[in-house]
Amino acid sequence: MLLSELLSVIDYNEIINRSGMIPESTDVISLCSDSRTVFSGSMFVCISGSLSDGHDFAWSAYDRMCRIFVAERPIKLPDDAFIVLVPDSRIALAKLSAAFFGNPSRELTVIGITGTKGKTTSSLLIYNILNDCGIPTGYIGSNGVSFGNSHFNTVNTTPESHDLHMYMRKMADAGARVVVMEVSSQALKMHRVYGIRFSICVFTNLAPDHIGEFEHPDFNDYKNCKHSLFTDYGAEYIVYNADDEYAPEMISGNRCDKASVAIYRAADFRASDITYFRSPGNIGVSFTCMTQGDSFPVSLSFPGEFSVYNALTAIAVCQRLGIGYDSICRSMEHVRIKGRFETYELPNGATVVIDYAHNGVSLKAALQALRAYAPTRLICLFGSIGGRTRMRRAELGLVASRDADFCILTSDNPDNEAPSVIISEIASYFTSESCPYVAIADRRRAIEYALSHSRKGDIILLAGKGHETYQIVCGVRENFSEAQIVADYVRSHPTAESLL
Repeated sequence: MLLSELLSVIDYNEIINRSGMIPESTDVISLCSDSRTVFSGSMFVCISGSLSDGHDFAWSAYDRMCRIFVAERPIKLPDDAFIVLVPDSRIALAKLSAAFFGNPSRELTVIGITGTKGKTTSSLLIYNILNDCGIPTGYIGSNGVSFGNSHFNTVNTTPESHDLHMYMRKMADAGARVVVMEVSSQALKMHRVYGIRFSICVFTNLAPDHIGEFEHPDFNDYKNCKHSLFTDYGAEYIVYNADDEYAPEMISGNRCDKASVAIYRAADFRASDITYFRSPGNIGVSFTCMTQGDSFPVSLSFPGEFSVYNALTAIAVCQRLGIGYDSICRSMEHVRIKGRFETYELPNGATVVIDYAHNGVSLKAALQALRAYAPTRLICLFGSIGGRTRMRRAELGLVASRDADFCILTSDNPDNEAPSVIISEIASYFTSESCPYVAIADRRRAIEYALSHSRKGDIILLAGKGHETYQIVCGVRENFSEAQIVADYVRSHPTAESLL
């Protein structure tokens, strides 16, 4: 794409082209915000993140033969560099990315889902239902990027704008008609979805999360970022959880058509007659969905009340896209989602549940949901991420100590922080009235301990890792699959049964 064409889509304050060696007719071969990926013919956009600043890596990009730069402030480079100074380099990156990849979002029906919990499950329910019903659909979120037979792992729930438009281009070229996307508060704060028009926007729920030095300074900032999805991105239809106290505030400022979902309040899609069921290798819930004078039964292999909200959300969105209720329910009954209440049965009759619950809100919801299935004991294995707000450790410790029967404190992604320090902080929130616990820093050993000390009727929640197949230890990403650990244990301990 010509440099002049890219310059035409952004606002800029100044162009610095001292040598005149790079005319605006130059062909830009790639667009990058990571200096490690540039080469001759690249345009490098200097963006700032919570932990690093792309302006500090401009020289690295230059050494890799990059000569075209977009920046928010002057950067000292040799005279043969072409530097475009912009008011906001993240907004510039979003605009440049859309243009570079041919505005793929305009070729797709874009569904954006935001909220504190429920984004992943709701998104993947919709993704599976639409594909099952003959509407080619892509997914972007915590579980990576999926469309057709293709899957890509990602670092962020919502990728940087460059990657986001790249994936949407791949989807559109592969024949996708819809993309359902988890939209994180950080993505909204950092303009990763800037300029995308969302046909349908979904609000699941809201509670304090991602508040700390490197995320949101306070709850209001977190809330306002979420709210912007419904006011600033052209929503044509909104689906929202009417039972959530923040719903009126979140959907305010947009006069488009809306559909509400609820259990306890009147709503366009309301659940009644909720029933929990448990069978070997399966923990689920069924209910009756009532809508517009109609009603029909719904069953899904996910536990708890919050799963009902996710199912109602999927029903409302898919109905908007023209899918009949029978088809929706038939598809939803068979959906399984990696790392979201992924269930395994041990030979001794205990049940293992792998889930991504990694903050106080999601862990409380998970434990309360599993308690409804009357386990012999509810055992919770968890840790907390290194280098993040200590508020999360307090929340996790307080919730688990109250709602579990036994806890195993271990590592999550400790990164460059000592696991023992993290575990000690969590343990400080256990009191004499709390449930008993053990501390085992090595997560593999901790899981094996939980499995080997299980007995019939126990439910063991492995919380925090979910779909992740790695651990970050001392800054290094290591292969780590909880599902594989469980499978290996079952093969080697076919009749294990003992007591904690």
